[in-house]
Amino acid sequence: MSITPELKEQLIKEYATKEGDTGSPDVQIAILTSRISTLTEHFKTHKKDNHSRRGLLMMVAQRRKLLDYVKRKDEERYKTLIGKLGIRR
Repeated sequence: MSITPELKEQLIKEYATKEGDTGSPDVQIAILTSRISTLTEHFKTHKKDNHSRRGLLMMVAQRRKLLDYVKRKDEERYKTLIGKLGIRR
């Protein structure tokens, strides 16, 4: 139910703001979005997996907090990020 190291490395390269960047909000949001979509697919076949559902809700809340932070700091960056990831409207 996690993402592969190769996919994580690809996301880091794509969303990093500078060389060696692994912890910027953009990278964290991209990784969380990938994990959320993986878990969403998992729930299509395992409807009663409530333990994982709690983890999903925590990830969604964490992504929301990070998105709010990015929006507060730089709204243009926020808009491009959600457009790239395909979340929100």
